[in-house]
Amino acid sequence: MRHGNKVNHLGRKTGHLKAMLSNMACSLLEHKRITTTLAKAKSLRVFVEPILTKSKNDTTHSRRLVFSHLQNKEVVTELFRDIALKIATRNGGYTRIIRTGFRLGDNAEMCIIELVDYNDIYTNEKAKKTTRRSRRGGGATTPSVSGETDVEDVVSDEVVAEDTVVQDAIVEDVVSEEVVVEETVVEEAVVEEVVTEEVVAEEVVAEEVVTEEVVSEEVVAEEVVTEEVVSEEVVVEEAVSEEPVIEETTPETPAEDSTEEEKKEEN
Repeated sequence: MRHGNKVNHLGRKTGHLKAMLSNMACSLLEHKRITTTLAKAKSLRVFVEPILTKSKNDTTHSRRLVFSHLQNKEVVTELFRDIALKIATRNGGYTRIIRTGFRLGDNAEMCIIELVDYNDIYTNEKAKKTTRRSRRGGGATTPSVSGETDVEDVVSDEVVAEDTVVQDAIVEDVVSEEVVVEETVVEEAVVEEVVTEEVVAEEVVAEEVVTEEVVSEEVVAEEVVTEEVVSEEVVVEEAVSEEPVIEETTPETPAEDSTEEEKKEEN
């Protein structure tokens, strides 16, 4: 039996339990939401909510009491500076426990414990507009008053309907603008791809033309070289043919010389 057993020791000794709850409270106040087991979250809620109540009274005594539990100056400063202003209008119930299932392994039940005023999803929900319609007896009120209330209700319903229609039209305009922008972006991308392909094709054609010109220049150069070689050979042959023929002269014999001398002497 658990008569009078209000404290769940969580399988820990007193010192370990206090240190664990203090660290979990600091993490909760710093990050505004933590994930833990359900048993620890219930113990933490009992530990941290009196501390949050003390933070509403910003005095030196309250700060010292809170510091004795948390042992963290930065968290105490944030608690009295920011969190206390956020929870100033709330009378208790500062935390919320959201069950998330069972942990794989030991099958422990897990949950999220968070500060209520820091959950934007739950706190920023718009309150539904309710119209109060009361049925009164015929003798209690005059029909004119009931008629006026009915007219006011109908007018308010029409105004709400018009607002919803305007909001729907605005949403449709925004969606159409987004579709047009996406189509223009796609068209620009296609045009860019076509331009890049044309540029690549032009570069390839230019390279082919350059290669053809280089080949033609090489062929012309080879033809010029061959023509020069042939012309040089023809010039050499002509020069050889034009060389003068040297006539060989035979020397006079000594007998003819002697006869000429004899003739001179006779004369």
